[in-house]
Amino acid sequence: MADDVPDPQCLIVADADVLVRNALAEYLRHCGYKVFEAATSDEVVIALEEGAVKIDALLADAELTGRQNAFALRIWVRDHHPGVEVVLAGNVDAAAKAAGQLCDEGPHLKRPYDPESVAAHIKRLLAKTRGD
Repeated sequence: MADDVPDPQCLIVADADVLVRNALAEYLRHCGYKVFEAATSDEVVIALEEGAVKIDALLADAELTGRQNAFALRIWVRDHHPGVEVVLAGNVDAAAKAAGQLCDEGPHLKRPYDPESVAAHIKRLLAKTRGD
């Protein structure tokens, strides 16, 4: 009967703050998601490019560091892995300024995170893509 149970949806939580990242990742794991953690945009790219696991969504701090900022990473993911939903979170004022230069959508969530809101947002986002 284990064949009837769908595989858990897989997420990457990308945030340089290990305490924030780990707490949110643990909460999302308790919600039934398989969660990978990344501290930089470079780690996100590596995880997506390795392709060992199908990633359904990426939750990234809008101020994520690495070769690409979070907004450039969002564009890269859209171009190279269009099946991955991207959720940006951050200080709305700072993120809106950066978003205006790079893409048409700003952050979707605010930090500090409310874990229940994050889980609900991801659930709605992934339900839309699966047609649930």
